[in-house]
Amino acid sequence: MSLPRHSVLREAGAWGASVSDGLAGRLRAIRFAAVVVVTALSPSAWTRQARLLAARQIHFSAWQALPGFMLAFAVPGFVLVRIVIGTAQAYGVAQYALELTVRVLALELIPLFAALFVGLRSGATIATEVALKHVDGEFERLARSGCDPLANELVPRAIGSLVAVLLLALVNGVVALALAYVELYGLSPWAAGAFVRVTGQVFGPVIVAGFLIKTALFGVAVGAIPIAAALGIRRERAQVPGAVRRGMVRLGAALGLIEIVFLAVIYA
Repeated sequence: MSLPRHSVLREAGAWGASVSDGLAGRLRAIRFAAVVVVTALSPSAWTRQARLLAARQIHFSAWQALPGFMLAFAVPGFVLVRIVIGTAQAYGVAQYALELTVRVLALELIPLFAALFVGLRSGATIATEVALKHVDGEFERLARSGCDPLANELVPRAIGSLVAVLLLALVNGVVALALAYVELYGLSPWAAGAFVRVTGQVFGPVIVAGFLIKTALFGVAVGAIPIAAALGIRRERAQVPGAVRRGMVRLGAALGLIEIVFLAVIYA
């Protein structure tokens, strides 16, 4: 009996340690996200080096990825628009087809899709870069030389990811509206008034504020969670792949949680 009991206790201890590590990682990500926001609001933190790094991150995460992201979204987006509009017409609620399309596609799916895209494209890369710098002690060397590694290396990467998520979500929101217009009215310009009136009813002040807040939270999560996971490892190169994997898993869970909370608040 002692051996099975010892095995159970060892497994329980390992499970408890993993849960404790997971909670510590999530708390570290939340704390780092708060530090990112506070540091980003400080004008003194935006040195020339920080601005250049943030611009490079935005260029890599948003500008270079914009054509591919628009193409990757346009095809399934058009199919989804046709499904929503066709379903609305089949059930005799064609007058609500545009509103349903805007709510489902522009308000809910596009921000989540943009966050996942930026996370997969640059989140793993950022986590790997930060983890290697952490393992090699580069941040400590920067601090000894009088350079703040948080303001000059970490925050610009996180802010670059945040801006990339916002840009991709906004640009492809416009694309989604254009697809919905073409599917409903074709290329005729005479329905523009009715289209603007319906979309204006959907995009009320509360809805727009919720959309911007949710997208910003997505961006903060994409920027902060991979970096926090990379900073939480021991200084061993063997720890780097695990840090990247944990960062991506935690990021996916955080994005899902944010989406569920906003759906519950808005549609409850």
